[in-house]
Amino acid sequence: MADSRVDGLADGRVDVVVVGAGLSGLVCARQLRRQGLAVQVLEARESAGGRMRGHTSGLGLRLDLGGQWVGATHQRLLALLEEFGLRRFPTHYDGEGVFHWNGAARRAGVEHDFGSSLLFFRPGELGLPADQVAATLELQRRFQELVARVPPRAPWTAPDAEELDRLSIAGWLERQGAGELARYPFGWLTRIGGSGGFEPHESSLLHLAWTQAVAPQQETPEAWLVEGGAAQLAERLAAELGEALRLRAPVRAIEQGDGGVRVSHGASGVVRAAAVVVAIPPPMRLGIQFDPCLPPAWLGLLQRSPMGSMVKVLALYPRPFWRERGLNGLGIGNLPTLELTVDSSPPGGPGILAGFIAGERAVRWQRLGEAERRSAVLQDLVCWWGAEAAEPADLVLHNWNAEGWSGGAFTSFLTPGAWTTYGAIAQEPHGRVVWAGTEAASRWPGYFEGAIEAGLAAADRVRGLLGDAGAGESLAGL
Repeated sequence: MADSRVDGLADGRVDVVVVGAGLSGLVCARQLRRQGLAVQVLEARESAGGRMRGHTSGLGLRLDLGGQWVGATHQRLLALLEEFGLRRFPTHYDGEGVFHWNGAARRAGVEHDFGSSLLFFRPGELGLPADQVAATLELQRRFQELVARVPPRAPWTAPDAEELDRLSIAGWLERQGAGELARYPFGWLTRIGGSGGFEPHESSLLHLAWTQAVAPQQETPEAWLVEGGAAQLAERLAAELGEALRLRAPVRAIEQGDGGVRVSHGASGVVRAAAVVVAIPPPMRLGIQFDPCLPPAWLGLLQRSPMGSMVKVLALYPRPFWRERGLNGLGIGNLPTLELTVDSSPPGGPGILAGFIAGERAVRWQRLGEAERRSAVLQDLVCWWGAEAAEPADLVLHNWNAEGWSGGAFTSFLTPGAWTTYGAIAQEPHGRVVWAGTEAASRWPGYFEGAIEAGLAAADRVRGLLGDAGAGESLAGL
């Protein structure tokens, strides 16, 4: 190592190494340090935050390239925001949104009871054929009955779990005889609704049901926004760490021996510790050489946990002009590129529409040239909100699949059969290696709240591994 001291211990020795300075890793490191342990955080990127990424627009406005919302029941996140004095404001849902279906824009009010809505809209106001709407709502009801039977912490134990896990979402919809409209909410949930940027044929019905059991849309996960951007939280946590945070330090190998762990990073850096917390997305763990190797079941699980395909869109306008027409900026529908826009305008600030290109739409979009990409987004913005949307003051297009240290967003998902084959080992530590990251959460995985929960749980597990030994004693065997 270049430094002779790390977080108070000499010769590159600490109690715990945390791999990854996303929100989960930062929270874990903070908790461990508060318990008196010496910690080194290793982050591959040039900045901390992971998928909690800030960006200054050409207009000088701070934006969130990654996650940005605070849920109504995200209690750990709310507590952290309050601790750091970060203020929030409600997402703008007043007025009508637009449901774009097969070339027609349909205005409707927001139904805050998600279970009674058609993707947040009041079904009776959409002007769609009554029989198709009824069939759609009935299929949603059947799906929610299935969700209620999935144990959030152990989905592989659900009734008929193996059958549900080997049946793709698309296959289930086919069995139900679902029409085009009835299928659409399920495709939207897989691509956009917190599940992970995948298509209905890529994952199982069990996985989708589990995502709604642990992170239900019913609980309004997009209730609030943070003034100045949610990424400020990661920046504050990183600043607390000081020299205990090392950037541009990708971890190459983790070796375990009697009494300790040796972590190799960058070109030649080495840190020795009593335990390691790996707080990076599951597919990224495959880039680390473990000695002893990960068990075959663990490798099988990681190989079946791809990241979602996701592009975030932020369109900035001098004012939120859509509100002048009684519209709230919520747009959902089957346009070629954008499937969602949400009003993210700060109080008294410019107009901001946040949107997403997800799943196969994102894969197709990223094959286009730069000018074609921009044109495709602007065409859909005009379809949503009219000619004024064609000329944003700034248009930010962030492709998370081009992020080498993330590989996609919002989160990873499991392929058919993975839950019932490998799910039971998903949170088991590998010797002195403990897992964190939002995917390791039992509640709100894929969200900030899940990242915080997983980070705190990992800190507790490390404390259990170290037992009651003091820092010096825990490192004696290294």
